[in-house]
Amino acid sequence: MANIVVLGTQWGDEGKGKVVDLLTPSFDIVARYQGGHNAGHTVYIGGRKLVLHLIPSGILHPGKQCVIGNGLVLSPSAFLKEAAALEEWGVAIGDRLMISRNAHLILPYHPLLERISEDRKGDKRIGTTNQGIGPAYEDKVARCGIRAGDLLDPGVFEDKLRANVADKNVLLRAAGLPPVEAGQILQEFFGYASRLARYIGDVSLFLSRSLGEGKSILAEGAQGALLDVDHGTYPFVTSSNCTAGGVATGLGIGPTRIDQVIGIAKAYITRVGGGPFPTEIPDGRSKIIQDRGNEFGATTGRPRRCGWFDAVATSYSCRLNGIDKIVLTKPDILDSFEVIPVCTGYLYKGERLASFPTEPWILEKVVPEYKTMKGWRTPIHRATSHESLPGEFRDYLRFIEDAVEARVCLISTGVERRDSILIDEELRGVVNLDRVRADLG
Repeated sequence: MANIVVLGTQWGDEGKGKVVDLLTPSFDIVARYQGGHNAGHTVYIGGRKLVLHLIPSGILHPGKQCVIGNGLVLSPSAFLKEAAALEEWGVAIGDRLMISRNAHLILPYHPLLERISEDRKGDKRIGTTNQGIGPAYEDKVARCGIRAGDLLDPGVFEDKLRANVADKNVLLRAAGLPPVEAGQILQEFFGYASRLARYIGDVSLFLSRSLGEGKSILAEGAQGALLDVDHGTYPFVTSSNCTAGGVATGLGIGPTRIDQVIGIAKAYITRVGGGPFPTEIPDGRSKIIQDRGNEFGATTGRPRRCGWFDAVATSYSCRLNGIDKIVLTKPDILDSFEVIPVCTGYLYKGERLASFPTEPWILEKVVPEYKTMKGWRTPIHRATSHESLPGEFRDYLRFIEDAVEARVCLISTGVERRDSILIDEELRGVVNLDRVRADLG
C-alpha cells in the first residue's frame, strides 16, 4: 500500500476529517504532522458527531496506530480532554497512540501572549484562535521552547520553564497583565507528565521501522495550503507548514517515503478570520451557504466567510503540493442556486495575473474573473452513485477539473461516511464504499 497525504487545498475546513476516516481502513498508521488544537476535524458516524483537534481521526478505527508528530505543538490539557472524550465514546486508545518527544508544548503563558499580540494589531489582527499556537511555534524557532520529551525529566523541565517564565513575565508586565507563577505551572505540568509519559516516544524511529516492515502511513493535514506559513497569504496564515513539504519534517521521515498527495476542496470556498478573500460573496447568498453548509468553526464556533470556488487559488495549491487528484466536498450545499460562478482568473491593475499572488496587498485588490455555470437545481444531498448526478453538476465537475488541472477522485455529498461517490477506479483498493455501507447497515 502506498503512503498517502491528505491535505486541504483552500483556507482549511474542506472536510479532511471525513476523507481520512474513509481512507483509514486501508492503512496501518495515521499521522498528524503539523498544527495544534486550533484545528478541528469533524467526523460523523451513525448520526453521532465527534470533533478531534489533536488526535488523528484514525483512532476511531480499532487496531490502527496513530502518531502525533514533532511538527505539532501540543497542549497537554487539550490532549487529555480529547482522550477522555474518546474513552466516553467507547474508543480505547491503549497503546495505539504515540506522541513525538520532539513535539513542542503549549504553556499557560502562550495564550496570554497571543491575545496581547492580537489586541495590539487592532483591525489588522490575524484572527487567531487565541489558544497559544503561534507563540508556541515562536518559542520553537527562537530555540527556547519546551518539548514533550522534557516532561520526562523533572529537572530539565523545571530549568527550562523557570527561564521562560522570567522572560515571559517581562512581556506580560509591560502589557499590564499579572505575571504567571512558575510554581503553579510546575505543579500542573508534573501532573500531566505522569499521564502523558506512556504516550511519548521516538516517532521518527517508530515510523522508519514500520515502513521497513511494509506498513503504510496515511498523513493527515490540518488547516489548508493557503494558510501555510511559507506559501500561504502571509501574514494571514497559521504558524506551521500545512503543505506536503511539512510531512517529512513534521514526522521525521524522508520525502521519498511519500507516494501520493490527495487534495480536499469544497465546491465553494471559506475562510475564518482576517485576510484577503477575492471570491467572498457580499450578499445574502453567502448566508445561504453558511447556514446550509453549517459553516461555523469546529473549534471556535466562529462563522466562516463564504465565497465562490476559486480555481486560481486551488490550482496554486495543487501545483504547490504535487496534487493530481482531489476530493470535492459539499457540492450539495449549492443545490438551490440557479447559477454558480467559478473564479477562473484575477485582474490586477487591468492586467491578468499569471498565478496566485500570496502578497495580501495585491490579493485584496484583485478583481476576480468568473465563468458562470448553470446550477443543477436537483438535490444531490446523500447521493451515492455517479449515474444519479444531474448533467449540470457533471458539467460543473468537468469544468473544475480542467480549471485546476486535477481529477476529482471522490465526491462527498453529506457528512456521513456512506454519503460518498467514488469516481477514480485506482482508489477502489483504498476506499471500499460497499463495505462502509454494509458496516453501517
